[in-house]
Amino acid sequence: MPAYDWPSVRDILDGKHTGKEVELRGWIFRTRGSNKYVFAVVRDSTDIIQVTITKGEIPDAQFEVASKTQVEASVIVKGKVVADTRAPGGYELHATQFVVVGPSDKFPITKDRSEEHVRDIRHLWIRSRYMNALLRIRSTVTGAIHEFFRAEGYYEFTPPIFTPNACEGGSTLFEVKYYDKKVYMTQSWQLYAEAAVFTLEKIYDVSPTFRAEKSKTSRHLSEFWMAEMEAAWLTYRDVLKVAEREVKFIIKRVLENNRKELEILEANPARLEPMLTKEWPVITYTQALDMLREKANMDIEWGKDLRTNEEAELTKFFDTPVSVIQYPKEIMAFYKPVDPEAQSPEQVCKCFDMLAPEGYGEIIGGSERDTDIESLRNALLKQGENPENYEWYLDLRRYGSVPHSGYGLGVERLIAWICKIDNIKDAIPFPRTITRFTP
Repeated sequence: MPAYDWPSVRDILDGKHTGKEVELRGWIFRTRGSNKYVFAVVRDSTDIIQVTITKGEIPDAQFEVASKTQVEASVIVKGKVVADTRAPGGYELHATQFVVVGPSDKFPITKDRSEEHVRDIRHLWIRSRYMNALLRIRSTVTGAIHEFFRAEGYYEFTPPIFTPNACEGGSTLFEVKYYDKKVYMTQSWQLYAEAAVFTLEKIYDVSPTFRAEKSKTSRHLSEFWMAEMEAAWLTYRDVLKVAEREVKFIIKRVLENNRKELEILEANPARLEPMLTKEWPVITYTQALDMLREKANMDIEWGKDLRTNEEAELTKFFDTPVSVIQYPKEIMAFYKPVDPEAQSPEQVCKCFDMLAPEGYGEIIGGSERDTDIESLRNALLKQGENPENYEWYLDLRRYGSVPHSGYGLGVERLIAWICKIDNIKDAIPFPRTITRFTP
């Protein structure tokens, strides 16, 4: 069933209404004209189409209004759909009626614009074809996540946003006054997800996440969205395979539904197609350091985490996402257990990061979860945490614990890679960073 009683621009451009009288509702994208003609390009949520308004073919008063209508005025236009190869999209509307619903002042966005200016007026920039394309793809991505997990038998589980504990380290916690107490904005659903797997076994969620990272890079947001999963009985290698299937499924849906949007963003869809059929490589942390040393002349001390520029360099050696497993225990979160089967002289964890190619770096991080209470206590103490604050979490190990694993996918990071955009701030409707909390 159609969304409305009138066709969308994309319906018209698909040739479904050629030669017919239609009513079009949208906003003025641009306009030009003369004493006899007004050529108005009208946009709606789906695309743009040219409307030709000819003096004498509509009431004179309406022609006068059309000749003065400014960019972003909302309009209702009636007319006949005509095929015309010269028009954007190959079709245009010959108007018989033109009505302005909401007039527009001089629109404050022109061709001469800076990134910061359009972020200052994001509430208006969100109307641009650029942002429209990104948001349509974002909708496909989040919809595909739900579709994928439900098809694989996962239950949606919604965690609290206010939490009493750190999950990913205390240095990035947002503190919030909670009545007369102090709590934090969630860094991850993980601790609560670990409780839920003992009742639902296989769960997922897409929800906001908050990190007070004092970073101004093009890869960081203070508020972002994570698509997380957790499953009882699965190892970290099992969920790594789930992660590959999930990202391939998301890419497939974007290619099916959003080729037009990718073209608007100048993100060639052909670069994504091989991702669906190739096997994605898995290397160890130690192998990653060897590759960086031998191929990029980057000598990273064993035990140091891979930084953004090192991840970007590493991904240059692959034409698909690559997963790095078995990071050093010393740099990992408290809940990641040691992998006793790893062939490494030092302790490494049962964990992985999935890195996107083309320099986009980490899009997924995951691990098995430590089920040993004493090991968890020691790790918490080592990271400066008080184990007493985590007694509820340790209870999960006291009453019928089982091996379980999970991961988190950064929605904006995935969108940035798929859309080949330079700044993650454009992958979310209204970005929140260390310097921006408006509009």
